[in-house]
Amino acid sequence: MDPIRIIEVKESVFADNDRQAEALRGQLRGERTFLMNLMSSPGSGKTTTLLRTIEQLRDELRIGVMEADIDSAVDAETIGATGIRSVQLHTGGMCHLDAEMTRQGLAAIGTEDLDLVILENVGNLVCPAEFDTGAVKNVMILSVPEGHDKPLKYPLIFTVCDALIINKIDVLPYFDFDMEKVVEYARMRNPKLEIFPISAKTGEGVSAWTDWLKQQVKAWNDPA
Repeated sequence: MDPIRIIEVKESVFADNDRQAEALRGQLRGERTFLMNLMSSPGSGKTTTLLRTIEQLRDELRIGVMEADIDSAVDAETIGATGIRSVQLHTGGMCHLDAEMTRQGLAAIGTEDLDLVILENVGNLVCPAEFDTGAVKNVMILSVPEGHDKPLKYPLIFTVCDALIINKIDVLPYFDFDMEKVVEYARMRNPKLEIFPISAKTGEGVSAWTDWLKQQVKAWNDPA
């Protein structure tokens, strides 16, 4: 009897996706367009944070937003109401975006005249972290009501992200959330992680976050 062949399908899928992601970053570099992948749990305040980010940067950067969801166009309509170019990406039941899906979204939104494109990934702390979308930087939002132990429970997303936004700090008095602990746990996973405590509702701390993002965009689009 011939030996049984074992094919590592998951490894193959990731390898193919990684190649596509690198090709996409090369394309974006040539177009001088910065792609940011924004990840979080549902209800963390991604869309509200995006609205604050747009408000801060729209006079300095040409911005587009891609909203990814299993269904509906609610978030894209909310962003579109600001006058910012936006598209809705339906994943057909998949809990993440990969590089090819992202490429299709970028083709739809058009990147030639955009400095910054923000991809609001599907709300999930697991699957989106596993797939390289081709983004220049990965950013995640952790909201205060979710608890300070999330870096211990979902290590990968903290490892792959470049920045962590801790949202809803306006409700800190009402939750058993330890800011020192969450910073400690997050830095255990990723010592280089930039951390920005904010309230997207009140605007507190948002300027520090948008100043960092603006610096990243300019460094990518205008390399020395």
